[in-house]
Amino acid sequence: MVMKKETAKKQNNISAVNWIRGGILAAAAVLLVLGIFQGGHIDVRNKAIRICYECIGIG
Repeated sequence: MVMKKETAKKQNNISAVNWIRGGILAAAAVLLVLGIFQGGHIDVRNKAIRICYECIGIG
């Protein structure tokens, strides 16, 4: 009887963890899409180019 309660409790914890993981994944996807629509990828590319130019001594 005690084992069944513990097993049910573990199942509830696993289910809660899966919901949290799914929520975080969904939030990350939404933020990624918003960043793309706002042109954030262009800023990141430009900064990467500047850093690379500084590393090789051009900039």
